[in-house]
Amino acid sequence: MHAPMNAVTEPEQPTTSNTQAPAEEQGPSIFSLPLTPLRPTDPLRWLALGWADFKRAPKLGLFYGLCFFVMGHALLWVFRTAPAYVLALSAGFLLMGPFLCLGLYHASRALEQGQAPRLGESLVAWRPTRGTMAIFAGVLLILEMLWGRASLVVFAVTFNTMPSTDKLLPALIAPENISFLITYVVVGAVFAGLIFVTSVISIPMILDRKVDAISAGLTSIRASLQNPGVMLLWGGLITVVIGLSMLPAFLGLLVSGPVIGHATWHAYRHIVPRPA
Repeated sequence: MHAPMNAVTEPEQPTTSNTQAPAEEQGPSIFSLPLTPLRPTDPLRWLALGWADFKRAPKLGLFYGLCFFVMGHALLWVFRTAPAYVLALSAGFLLMGPFLCLGLYHASRALEQGQAPRLGESLVAWRPTRGTMAIFAGVLLILEMLWGRASLVVFAVTFNTMPSTDKLLPALIAPENISFLITYVVVGAVFAGLIFVTSVISIPMILDRKVDAISAGLTSIRASLQNPGVMLLWGGLITVVIGLSMLPAFLGLLVSGPVIGHATWHAYRHIVPRPA
C-alpha cells in the first residue's frame, strides 16, 4: 500500500505578538522646558544689551520711541479729560507696549543673527503668528478691562462726584482719603502684576518659537515664580525707567522705550535657553 499522495496538512497559523506598537512619542511638556536661574544683576545686564542694540539700529529705535512718546501724550490727555481712567489706562504701556515692541524684538533677533534690521520687516513681524498674538492680546485685554472696572468701582465708592482736574491731586492726598489711595494702589498693583507676570517673556517667545499663547503665558508665569525676586526687580526697574522718562514732556520715552524693548528680548533669550 502506498501512502496517499494528497496528504492534508494544516495551514500554519499566523503568529501573533502580544507586544503593541509603541505609542507615538509626545513632545516635551511646556512644564519641562528648562529655565535659567537668574541673579540680581541680570536685569542691569539686559538693559546694557538693550542699549547696545539701540545704538546699532538708532533710526529704527527712534521710530518706536516716537510711538511711545505719542502714547505718553495720549495718557496725559486722558488724565485731563477722564482722571478716573488714568491708572487703568496706564496699563496700556503694559498691554500695548509688548506688542508695539514686536518690531524691536524682531530687530534684536536680526542683530543677533548678524543681519541688518529693517523697519519694514519689523512692522510686519507679527504676521507669522498673528492668530496666536490675537489670542494673547485678547487675554491681556480682558485683564485691562477688569482693571478699568475695578478702578471705577474704587472711585465710585469713595467720591460722590469726580473731583476736577485742578483739584484732583489735593483731593487724592487728603488725609480723609488715605483709605482710597491704599485701595487704589493695591488694585492697580494686583492687575499690573498679573499683566507683567503673564507677558514678561511671552510675546518674544511666541515670535521666536511660534508656540501657542497658553504655553507662552505659562512659561512666563513659571519664570516669574521661579525667580520672584529678580523678576520683581526687573518690573520695578522698568517702572522707574519709564516713570523718569516721562519728564520732561515724555521726551525720555524716545530712547527708554526702545531700549526696554530690546532689553526684553535679551531677558527672554537669557531665561529660555535656545533648543539644542
